[in-house]
Amino acid sequence: MRFETLAIHADHESDPATGAVTPPLHLSTTFERQPDGSYPHGYVYIRSENPTRDALERLLAALEAGEAADADAGGQVEAAAFASGSAATAAVFQALAPGDHVIAPDDVYHGTVNLLRTVFAPWGLDATFVDMTDPAAIEAALRPETRLIWVESPSNPLLKITDIARVSAIARGAGAALVCDNTWATPALQRPLALGADLVVHSTTKYLGGHSDTLGGAVIGRADTALFTRVRALQRAAGAVLSPFDSWLTLRGARTLAYRMRGHSEHALAVARFLAERPEIETVHYPGLSGHPGHDIAARQMALPGGMLSILVCGGEEAAMAVAARTRVFTRATSLGGVESLIEHRASIEGPQSRTPRNLLRLSIGLEHPDDLIADLERALVGD
Repeated sequence: MRFETLAIHADHESDPATGAVTPPLHLSTTFERQPDGSYPHGYVYIRSENPTRDALERLLAALEAGEAADADAGGQVEAAAFASGSAATAAVFQALAPGDHVIAPDDVYHGTVNLLRTVFAPWGLDATFVDMTDPAAIEAALRPETRLIWVESPSNPLLKITDIARVSAIARGAGAALVCDNTWATPALQRPLALGADLVVHSTTKYLGGHSDTLGGAVIGRADTALFTRVRALQRAAGAVLSPFDSWLTLRGARTLAYRMRGHSEHALAVARFLAERPEIETVHYPGLSGHPGHDIAARQMALPGGMLSILVCGGEEAAMAVAARTRVFTRATSLGGVESLIEHRASIEGPQSRTPRNLLRLSIGLEHPDDLIADLERALVGD
């Protein structure tokens, strides 16, 4: 089945008890045991398993695996859903051991940096941050104890594009796992498993949920690999699982993902082209523009360039903050991936250790009419 059909029908049938077409929401925390001590339905306690969370995990696995959702020579793809994207990321790093080494991008979600530096460095996990668009820099950072290479493409907030297949080859040669944060692209636009990644990580809060009303994360990979097996064990033992209601909301959102990502991408390209012509803007970071340094790689490994972009505003931080303050259709808020457009001065959110340029604004382009978004930005740029 193609992606749009998978998103709606993957492992989903009408409820056998009622005939309901919409997947049911199972809120129960515990499940009845039979007199012989068995659990005939396979459910014991919500931390270990829940029917609604299981349904979401099956859907996410199918979407990342694509048309190869059924088991192939590489093994069955499974997903583990977590209470947040950060919880999912933490489980991957916790699946490693003290003394192991991680290579991560120098431009990456600041929460990932914080986890590596403040949580896992004291625990004994070492990390090196490199330009992930430079294969030579990745190879130079390799050590005998390197166990994992973390990729985020497009990156947050500079939208750098990493050649996932090439980095996968480097990882395999070093005996390391490749993990790709696919939050910004989503499986609608990019399939890292098909490009050689061992695990895929999502903040399902963003595009997969799609409506800014649910918090969650997921790790997806081959069920028979040691790394995913460890992540699954941590999910169940540590208990940072996704709630049934958040699972249900994400299930609902994911079924329209293909069409929303087309709209986000179409609108983002229109906004990016407009901003690229404005004298008030130094740089537009968007892989859909032909002048973007990662444009060719993005065109090869992504179906569309996505709904995120960032800009450098002439005049420094004060000018950037003023532009954000003057928008009326865009909402000044953190996060991304909802139907509404958001604008954010990223460095002030990331804190004093931020490496993000002080004149950078990050834009999550929503599903409003692009002409209204462009008119709003034009007013903000000229100061009306």
